Amino acid sequence: MAKKCSLLLLPLVLYLIHSQSTNAQSQNKISPIDLDALLQIKNTLTDIPVTTSPHFFSSWDFESSDPCSSFAGVTCSSSQQSRRVYSLVLGTGLSDSPGLTGMLSPSIANLTELTQLVLFAGIVTGPIPSQLGSLKKLRVISLTNNRLTGAIPESIFTLPDLHTLDLSHNQLSGTIPVTLSALNQLKVLVLASNRISGQLPSGFPQQLLHLDFSQNNISGMLPEQMPSSLRYLSASQNRIGGLPASLFQSKLNSMLLQRNNLSGGLPPLPPYLYGPGSFLDLSHNFLTGELTQILVGVESLFLNNNQLTGTIPKEYFESVSSGRTKTLYLQHNYITGFPTAAVSSSSLPRDTVAVCLSYNCMVVPKVVGLMECPGGVGGQISRPAYQCSAFHNKSTISLKKEDHINI
Repeated sequence: MAKKCSLLLLPLVLYLIHSQSTNAQSQNKISPIDLDALLQIKNTLTDIPVTTSPHFFSSWDFESSDPCSSFAGVTCSSSQQSRRVYSLVLGTGLSDSPGLTGMLSPSIANLTELTQLVLFAGIVTGPIPSQLGSLKKLRVISLTNNRLTGAIPESIFTLPDLHTLDLSHNQLSGTIPVTLSALNQLKVLVLASNRISGQLPSGFPQQLLHLDFSQNNISGMLPEQMPSSLRYLSASQNRIGGLPASLFQSKLNSMLLQRNNLSGGLPPLPPYLYGPGSFLDLSHNFLTGELTQILVGVESLFLNNNQLTGTIPKEYFESVSSGRTKTLYLQHNYITGFPTAAVSSSSLPRDTVAVCLSYNCMVVPKVVGLMECPGGVGGQISRPAYQCSAFHNKSTISLKKEDHINI
């Protein structure tokens, strides 16, 4: 009787084992929607032919039993249901890999669980698909060092969880959408080395830490109120004017605004507590007036090639003497004095400090003359007297005109 029962139960046991095996296999399989999206992505991109390194797409075998494990750059969830792609990294990023060519497929938007999209350096062309704006879980978009064209889709600036947006070193055009300030989670925005033009938005996300839109064709003014959270700002090589006082804060430790249309004077505020590693470059602009104390203590300070006048506050030399300031470039201005304390040249940290006062309206102090200027500037020579007279006369006339207008 027991033997007969065992024989009767055997088919049931075999069925349960088969059922469990089938369920386990289905749980490990990638979503059919995601698999089809990956196929469409591969159809619009290809490896740049090389013989020295393996091709990125060589592992994308669509007959594979587990693409989540075998496809390079694809990371899937470990869901109990069909597995979903949540990270897609296109290209290897290795120095010996030339990257990918082709275009980005709108089918990326079918990867609805995607949180990270990365495209490494290559020669991918065409626009950024506007459909990316439907991927509401995206936190990181990094599409750098390619040849992407067209405007940045406004839909991207509606992504509620976006933390990092890096579109640098492409050929993007158009303007920065005014909806940028609505990205409440955005911490890093890098748009450097593109062809973006037009005015800046009236505001940036208030929690922004890193902002870089250097080497574009952006004009207008920086917003009057910049985010107090900002740690790094690079807007060099644009056509920006104005220098809001909100930029000068101890948290903003790196500020690169060289080669713009910045004019006017520096705010007459006391120095902030700039720490080690602080770096401010305001060179090659049209800054005027006397240098205030606001930048005392910056470790690397570049104010060369402006129209600064008057006497430099003694606190700058004190900061150099103490070793807090290691680079101070003031060459090619109209400065008339640089007070130095009664210290011997042997007591100055000459091996770690660079001070350049070349081409100003003054005789360079002997102790400063021992500190070399950067290569290409030459020795610590003074500006010709006729240039100084002409500039100061012009400045005096301009001030009189302003006083007359104000009366």
